[in-house]
Amino acid sequence: MKAEIIAVGTELLLGQIVNTNAQFLSEQLNAQGISVYFHSVVGDNPDRLAAQLAIAHSRSDLVLLTGGLGSTKDDLTKEVVARHVGRSLKLEPQALKRIQRFFEARQMPMTENNKRQALIIDGARVFPNETGLAPGMAVKHEGVHYLLFPGPPGELKPMYFKYARPYLVELSPDQHVVHSKVMRFCGIGESALESRLLDLIDNQTNPTIAPLAKEGEVTLRLTSFAKSKADAEQKMASLIREIQARVGKYQYGWDEETLEEVLVRQLHHNNLTVAAAESCTGGLVCHSITRVNGASQVFPGGIVCYANDVKMGELGVPPEVLGQDGAISERTARILAEEVRKKFKTDLGVSVTGVAGPEQQERKPVGLVFIGVAGEHKTRVYKVNVGGSRHTVQTRAAKLALFYLIRTVEELVGNQSG
Repeated sequence: MKAEIIAVGTELLLGQIVNTNAQFLSEQLNAQGISVYFHSVVGDNPDRLAAQLAIAHSRSDLVLLTGGLGSTKDDLTKEVVARHVGRSLKLEPQALKRIQRFFEARQMPMTENNKRQALIIDGARVFPNETGLAPGMAVKHEGVHYLLFPGPPGELKPMYFKYARPYLVELSPDQHVVHSKVMRFCGIGESALESRLLDLIDNQTNPTIAPLAKEGEVTLRLTSFAKSKADAEQKMASLIREIQARVGKYQYGWDEETLEEVLVRQLHHNNLTVAAAESCTGGLVCHSITRVNGASQVFPGGIVCYANDVKMGELGVPPEVLGQDGAISERTARILAEEVRKKFKTDLGVSVTGVAGPEQQERKPVGLVFIGVAGEHKTRVYKVNVGGSRHTVQTRAAKLALFYLIRTVEELVGNQSG
């Protein structure tokens, strides 16, 4: 089946809200093996919506509409779709009772226009709205299926899972599943990653490979078409092994995992702790770690040592080091990582010092960053050039610090097991 999604609402065109419904529906449809070919957004205008429906009818088997099912005059989706399919609207008794109970429970008068939310297209299959008022519905016209959903995501999502998804399964009982898996990488750019996998990308069939660059990291989305999720994963297995053989040292996680989640989980699992000393990142490493539940058990704290006085006074960086090598140097990063580890009595210490911009410092270019990782017996300092705007430099440097910590924990565990 070929599907498309039409979002209705002038507020979307004005940028007042983000069209998250389209993303959600595309993800769900693809998981059911239904390909989404088009997205469109139409304002609260009946003529433009009617024109878009005519286009959709000519090219798609399945058309999903979101929004425009409410009680106000600009909620016109049902009316326009009803005209498009040549049917009338009628009150749905159960929906009307639900709306009446809603107002009675709140001791509020129900105005006449609220009855509009209980209207459905004659002959449509109703999707009850268990978290709101206006029901959704499905109607077939000349071989094309139209599914109408309310706009609020809190109403659309449960309606989709409970009623729309089973409806779509009925339409295509033998439909293949589309299963995706995301591999997450850090410490390597998109171009470098792609160059090492170019032959795999050029020759992809099933599974497919789609690289995507994010701020400070890269992902590979592997997608397989198969009869079942188990079959799809089996198809992916050999491809995953080949990718890991080439670039596995840069992979830190899967799917929706974040660097900080992986790090905190590893620290927990291995009974390790870490503290941070941050200069150019201004606390981003600390902030990232503390966003994860349970971080307090592995992260007692950190120091933002933005000024040289703080580097000297709080973390014992000798004045001669700052005078000779500078605050942005391998020696300073080493001392900061070792001293913050001692100060907080942790297993690991991490430091970040560099030039975030917009101008050079100490005759050193914007984007030059030193990241130190100190353990009980060994300290390693990474010199990187991350480039970009001030925000980009800070974000990339913080993510690299988390990534190098993950690699250090893996190394420590590997040495212990060896």
